[in-house]
Amino acid sequence: MLYGFLQDARATAIVGAAIPVSVIGTFLLMYTNGISLNIMSLGGIALAVGMLVDNSIVVLENIVRKREQGDGIVEAAQNGTTEVGGAVVASTLTTIAVFFPMVFISGIAGQLFKDQALTVTFALIFSLIVALTVIPMLASIGAQSRYDDGGDSQPANWFTRAVAFVVRLFGFVFFAIRKVFWVLLWPPTWVFQRFYASMAAVYPGALRWSLQHRATVILVSLLLFVSTMALVPRLGSELIPQFSQGEFTANLRLPPGMPLAETDKAIQVAQRAAARIDAVALNYSVAGTGNRLDANPVDAGDNTGTLSVTLQEGSSREAENRTMAAMRAELATLPGVQYEFTRPSLVSFASPLQIEISGYDLAGLASVSQSIVQAMSASDRFTDIKTSVESGNPEIQIVFDQERAAKLGLTVREIADSVVANVRGELATRYSWRDKKIDVLVRSVDTRKSSIDEIRRLIVNPLSPRPVTLDAVADVTISQGPAEIRRVAQDRVAIISANLAYGDLGAAALEAGDIVSRIPLPAGISAIVSGQSEEMQNSFKSMQFALALAVFLVYLVMASQFESLIHPFVILFTIPLALVGAVLALFITGTTVNIVAFIGIIMLAGIVVNNAIVLVDLINQLRDQGKERIEAILEAGKARLRPILMTSLTTTLGLLPMAMGFGEGSEVRTPMAITVIGGLTVSTFLTLVVIPVVYSVMDRK
Repeated sequence: MLYGFLQDARATAIVGAAIPVSVIGTFLLMYTNGISLNIMSLGGIALAVGMLVDNSIVVLENIVRKREQGDGIVEAAQNGTTEVGGAVVASTLTTIAVFFPMVFISGIAGQLFKDQALTVTFALIFSLIVALTVIPMLASIGAQSRYDDGGDSQPANWFTRAVAFVVRLFGFVFFAIRKVFWVLLWPPTWVFQRFYASMAAVYPGALRWSLQHRATVILVSLLLFVSTMALVPRLGSELIPQFSQGEFTANLRLPPGMPLAETDKAIQVAQRAAARIDAVALNYSVAGTGNRLDANPVDAGDNTGTLSVTLQEGSSREAENRTMAAMRAELATLPGVQYEFTRPSLVSFASPLQIEISGYDLAGLASVSQSIVQAMSASDRFTDIKTSVESGNPEIQIVFDQERAAKLGLTVREIADSVVANVRGELATRYSWRDKKIDVLVRSVDTRKSSIDEIRRLIVNPLSPRPVTLDAVADVTISQGPAEIRRVAQDRVAIISANLAYGDLGAAALEAGDIVSRIPLPAGISAIVSGQSEEMQNSFKSMQFALALAVFLVYLVMASQFESLIHPFVILFTIPLALVGAVLALFITGTTVNIVAFIGIIMLAGIVVNNAIVLVDLINQLRDQGKERIEAILEAGKARLRPILMTSLTTTLGLLPMAMGFGEGSEVRTPMAITVIGGLTVSTFLTLVVIPVVYSVMDRK
C-alpha cells in the first residue's frame, strides 16, 4: 500500500524501517515489565504494526511535499518534520491515552487486555521516537553515494575504494531488485494510484459543496448516527466469544443410587454415537467419580461419568456444533440421563446462564426450581439445563428419642458413637506389611449385605446386663436426603444452570428473566438471573466508564496541544462517526457486542481522532499565516488527503489478518479487529467532510 501511494521504493523502505525498530524496542520494554510472549501480547504487536507507520507516513509525506515545493533535501527534512511534529506528538499521545488506562480496568477485561494494552503503548512510544528522529535522518540522505564526488577521480586509499565499490555493487543489486519489484507490484500500484487520483479529483469539489451546505451535512450525519444506533439492540450481546479448540466434554448424570455398571452402559452409548461421527478423531470416557461417602451426589459418584471428545485437526466451529447436536440427539433417547456439554476455556467462567433461587425452606426451593426448569425446558433456546436441587443417595436416617434414652440411662452421644463403631468399625490395630500400615477394623454389621432390620437390632449398650436395641431408643427409616445444601451469603440457594442452543447471551438472559417473573414465588423465596450474564453487565459498566475516561483523556491531550477548548471539541466529533462504522461492521459480520468488541470501540476513540488532528493542525497553521477560514480549510483538505488515506489504510490492512480469524485463539481478537476496521473506514471518509464543516461552524476566531 505504501509503495502504491508513494511509487518510490526508497521512501517505502524508509517508512517500513519504523516497524522493526519499534518492535525491537517494544521487546525491550516488555522484558523490563515482565510481559511474556502470549496470544494477547503478540496480538498487541500485530495490532500495533498497522499504527507504527502512521507517524512515519505523516512525517515522510510532508517531507516529500516540501521537496516537491522546491526545498533542498536537508531543508525539507527539517521543515517537514517541524511542521507536523506537534500533530504527530498529539495523535500519538491521544492513542496512548486510550490504551494505557486499560491496564487499570477491573474484571475479566482487565485480565485479558492488560498485556495487550501495555504492548501497544510501548510500540507507539517507540514509533513516535522513530518518526521524529530516524525518518528525517534517512530522508535527508541523498540518493548519491557519499564517496562519489561526481568526478572521474577515484578515492585515494584502498579502504575508501573498497567501500565505494561495495556501495556501487549494492546500488546495482538494489536497482535490479527494484525493477523486479516494480513488475510484481505494478497491478496493486495501479489500483492505489487510480483510487487516490479519483479521490483527489472528487474531494475538493465535495468539500467545497459541503462547506456551502453545512446544515445539510450535519443533519445527514446526525440521522446516520441515530439510525445506526438503532441497530445496536439487534446485535446481541455476550461476555466473551466462545473458544473453539477442537475438543469438548460431555458430562453425564444418572439418578442417584444408580450402580456403576448402569453408568458405564450409558457412557458407552454416548461413546458409540461419537465414534460414528466422521469429524471425531478421538474419544475416551470415565465412569464414576469418588465414592458414596465423600462424593457430591450432584456432581460426582457412581452415577456420574464424563466423555471427552477430540475432533479432527482443522475442524471448524460448525463441525463442533454439529457433533454436539448429534450426540445430544442420541443421549436424549436414554431415560433418566441428564447431560451437559462443556468446552475447555482459557479463563474460568460460570455457566453462560444461571438462575439463583434463595430462601430457607428447602421444599420451597425445590418446588420453585422444578417450575423454572420445566419452563426453560419448554423453550428451544436453552439446553443442558441442570439444577442443584436433586435427590441424594438412598440413606438410613436415625432419629433419636431423647426421653426414652434418658429413662434407660443412656445419652444420645453414646448411642451415636456405638452405632458408628458398629457400622463403620473401630480401629483395633494396624497390620504392618512391608512399608505399609493397614488398619484392622472391628464391626458387627457387614455394610455390603446389611439390611435395615440388622441396624435396628444393634445393641447400643453392650456392657450393660440389660441389652437395649437401637429401635428401642430411635426411629430407623429409609429415605432420601438432599444431595447438597448450597449457600450464598449464608442464605440457602438453588442454582439452575443452562447452556445456549442458539442466540446471544443477552437475549437468553432477557428470556430467563421473563420466565422467572412468571413463576409465582412463595414468601421468603427470591430468584435472580446470574452467571456470565451478571459478569457481562458488570464488565459492560466498567467498559463504559473506561470509554468515558478515554474520551476525557483524549480531550485533555488535544486541549493542551492546541491551547484551545473549541478545536479539541471539533475533533471529538470523529468518535460518533467511528461508532457508525463499528456498529455497521458488527451488524454485517453477525458479530455480537462483547468485551472484545468494546475494547475495539475504546481503541477507536484514540485512533480515529488522529486524522482530524492532522487536518485541524494544518488549518490552524494556514490561518496563522493569514489565510481566510474557508480557503485554509480547502487547502488543508487537499494537502492532508493523501496522508489521511495512507494512515487509515495501513491500520486497516494491518488489522485485516486479525479480522479474518487466523490461528488458535482468534475468537478473542477478531471482534476487536472488525470493530476497529469498520469504525476507522467509515470515520475516515466522514472525517474528510464533516470535520471541516463542524470546524467552519464552531470556530469564530
